[in-house]
Amino acid sequence: MNAPATDSICPEDRAQIDAFVQALWLEEGLSAHTQSAYRSDLLLTARALPLSLRAADTEALSLALAARLNGGHTSRSIARQRAALRRFFAWMRREGFRPDDPAAAVPAPRLPRALPKSLSEHEVERLLNAPPVGEALGLRDRAMLEVLYAAGLRVSELIGLNFGQISLSQGVLRVTGKGNKERLVPLGDEAAHWLAEYLRSARPALLGTRQSPSVFVTERGEGMTRQAFWYRIKLHAQQAGLAVLPSPHTLRHAFATHLLNHGADLRALQLLLGHADLSTTQIYTHVATERLKALHATHHPRG
Repeated sequence: MNAPATDSICPEDRAQIDAFVQALWLEEGLSAHTQSAYRSDLLLTARALPLSLRAADTEALSLALAARLNGGHTSRSIARQRAALRRFFAWMRREGFRPDDPAAAVPAPRLPRALPKSLSEHEVERLLNAPPVGEALGLRDRAMLEVLYAAGLRVSELIGLNFGQISLSQGVLRVTGKGNKERLVPLGDEAAHWLAEYLRSARPALLGTRQSPSVFVTERGEGMTRQAFWYRIKLHAQQAGLAVLPSPHTLRHAFATHLLNHGADLRALQLLLGHADLSTTQIYTHVATERLKALHATHHPRG
């Protein structure tokens, strides 16, 4: 949307912004909404600068964005504005309007990390109980879901399991995670039970006379894929009547969330999840904080 004619934006800046947006539309066929967003972000910056947008340097652009951030705008809106500036000045340089690109060195705002989606313990229970365990595929799916939730595995770690990584007698998995780093993860009695049941009856039924190094296999006798497992999870989530369809990664988040709810500390969780850095695990601290708030509200005389 264009600003009123009485604002502080010089006509040359406005014309160049319009030319840039028109060029984007010709090159990429952007929607009217996206064109309007680019134009709005660039006009906001131009309005905040003491000189013209065309002549701005890195410091002026950085100060303009910092002022908006300090004025209460979200870091995500500032990041979008910065992205518009980077495209605008890259276009200016490409078209020969400027010899340099001042927006390239503008620092990005620090974005808040999105909290991972999770499921309640009751929702996980409904999902785990959804597969029909009287069928080979259902028993396989039940075992996969139980192992995924009990061990907090990445889906790539789950579908990549082979027999050398499983010890049912000790109740542990030897998991190869990111960077080929290995970790031992407890399996738990329930997951061990369903895994043993799957290996005893469902896996031989699915394989027939074929052979496979993979623990979890399809009807074709091949190792499970991400896409196939994602489809099966959606199917069982619908059968369980869950309002939100979980992804395989949702159960990993549920594993972490429920452990913290029951008193696990972040260091232990870091080892179980296979995070190289504790800062990656600290995204779950919101769970511990909410748990403390709930405890305070329940048990403190002035809660």
